[in-house]
Amino acid sequence: MKRTKIKSKACDMSSFFEWDGEVLVFNVLGSPAASKDAIGKVKGNQLKISVTAVPTRGKATDHMVRFLAGEFGVAVSDIEVVFGRLNVNKQLRVRTPTKLPGVFKKACSTAA
Repeated sequence: MKRTKIKSKACDMSSFFEWDGEVLVFNVLGSPAASKDAIGKVKGNQLKISVTAVPTRGKATDHMVRFLAGEFGVAVSDIEVVFGRLNVNKQLRVRTPTKLPGVFKKACSTAA
């Protein structure tokens, strides 16, 4: 799969995410057992992400990673859960995303 690099210089001022080279790093406030999978609003320095999976032995986190892989246009293996696999508070690293969900685009456009 050919990857298109996303220009990130205008996005560096956001409080809930940052770029580490070509890796997008952001904090998540997870909401398991929701009615639908969705990326919500920023709450403090975290992005709220709801998933339909139940919070049993990391299944909700695994489901979240699969959901986000599609949202960022990457393989599941390109998303790393840095911490919080069994907690609602998490940090994720997305290697070379090919697209950005709306909340990231909005943060970038307000930083420019």
